[in-house]
Amino acid sequence: MKITGLTTFLVPPRWLFLKIDTDAGISGWGEPVLEGRARTVAAMVEELTDYLVGKDPSPIEDHWTVLYRGGFYRGGGVHMSAIAGIDQALWDIKGKALGQPVHKLLGGPVRRRMRVYSWIGGDRPADTAAAAKERAALGFSAVKMNGTTELDWIDSHARISAAVGHVAAVRDAVGPDMGIGVDFHGRVYRSMAKTLIRELEPLKPMFIEEPVLSENAEALAEIAAATTIPIALGERLYSRWDFKPILATGHVDIIQPDPSHAGGITETRKIAAMAEAHDVALALHCPLGPIALAANLQLDAVCHNAAIQEQSLGIHYNQGNDLLDYLTKPEVFRYEDGYVNIPDGPGLGIEVNEDYVRERAAEGHRWRNPVWRHPDGSFAEW
Repeated sequence: MKITGLTTFLVPPRWLFLKIDTDAGISGWGEPVLEGRARTVAAMVEELTDYLVGKDPSPIEDHWTVLYRGGFYRGGGVHMSAIAGIDQALWDIKGKALGQPVHKLLGGPVRRRMRVYSWIGGDRPADTAAAAKERAALGFSAVKMNGTTELDWIDSHARISAAVGHVAAVRDAVGPDMGIGVDFHGRVYRSMAKTLIRELEPLKPMFIEEPVLSENAEALAEIAAATTIPIALGERLYSRWDFKPILATGHVDIIQPDPSHAGGITETRKIAAMAEAHDVALALHCPLGPIALAANLQLDAVCHNAAIQEQSLGIHYNQGNDLLDYLTKPEVFRYEDGYVNIPDGPGLGIEVNEDYVRERAAEGHRWRNPVWRHPDGSFAEW
């Protein structure tokens, strides 16, 4: 079997799909996207085709190594996202060729279904209590929300109180047993993070995500020492080498690599194993499309430390198209009692509706995240 071509599809709402074709008539799908930089990642995929076309798709580990190391300059969001989608598609091809789901090729599942959480609210938290009630009624046992609007280096207690009030309203609406993930989204500077976390303690969040930006990881020691709330981060880390110092310090309780950003199935499994060796849980990042979710669930199936899975059904970003629209059999993701089934079909276990993908790719997208500013006109983290 030889790879004959790689084709990318820029599809709404903000995704990039990849199809790898072979001369055996077997095709694999991946999702190599970095939100807001989809066209840039597509260009990176195109550059990597020079090495892949004409090759046997089966030696995935070797392909990964060459795609990562062979260009001399390596790493970062664009490069690792391009590799991620290629890697997912190669695993999809291998599974289809052998008639097995990817998780069986990785040693077999340790679970049959995966607990998931649902997003509530938007970029700035609003109507979160009502949304949380709706998700609870649908059977979800956990939700995640943006914890705050933009905060300045030294901000007012009114802003802190407003942020805490949003989380308190959700807790009041859903009771003590619903998991509430509170995403700081890197919006909170070290100077305000300790104050905000202290005020959130009585509400018992499931975790706090990105309490500071990953590049300010040295602040985690002080933050971790000041709270019992589990600390999560990792969506802006792209390789095992990025995660190595984070895990070595022991200040993070949950890591959140994204298999569409962090080198795909091959690399993310290695990151997950590193985390397990440090007694750290895994909660894969995935506010993306159905191919990404399928890849995530194949990993969840084989990673013992996988604790909960992000998924994008109904997320505020999904304008025009939602998670299940691009599948011929959307029922493969069966949601029940706060869990989703792990696809058990060959490869990634999903059937992509290629005709619809091509139709929506004709429209494409140019999604960009907002640019926020503080009242004084200076840039504010989104």
